[in-house]
Amino acid sequence: MSTVVRRPVAFVAAIVLFVEAVGIVLINGILATVVKNQDMSLAGLESDAMSSGTWAMGGVFGLYLLLCGLVLLLTGIRDRAPGRAGRIALIGCAVVHGVLGALTVGLVGWTAFGFMMVVLGLIVLTLVAYGPRPEPGPEAVRPADDAGPNAPAPV
Repeated sequence: MSTVVRRPVAFVAAIVLFVEAVGIVLINGILATVVKNQDMSLAGLESDAMSSGTWAMGGVFGLYLLLCGLVLLLTGIRDRAPGRAGRIALIGCAVVHGVLGALTVGLVGWTAFGFMMVVLGLIVLTLVAYGPRPEPGPEAVRPADDAGPNAPAPV
């Protein structure tokens, strides 16, 4: 894939992950507020603990998405493949988007599934575009047309 295509894909994927990080934190904030206002317990767990856990989960997942977006942004700016830790973070992010995409079909609908698959596609496309390049090796030596089965092997 040429540089003309892979850099914009990395930038678009970074922007999408930044927006998604903000959205995840907002959604978890709304859920935490609703849970706290319900003033009920779930199997003995108080609503304050559930609200705090929801805030923590939203914050951690939002930071993870920001980190992945930052890796993609730096990849696009430098036009180099991310390092090992960055690739692992992006692969994990792609797997999470795949699993969540499969869950959103039944829970939220096809639009949410489509969004998750677009984000998954952007991450995977960036990983493939900046993947390892094959080492330039010696070209395959072809025997001459008139070489028979007893001809010496080419050097």
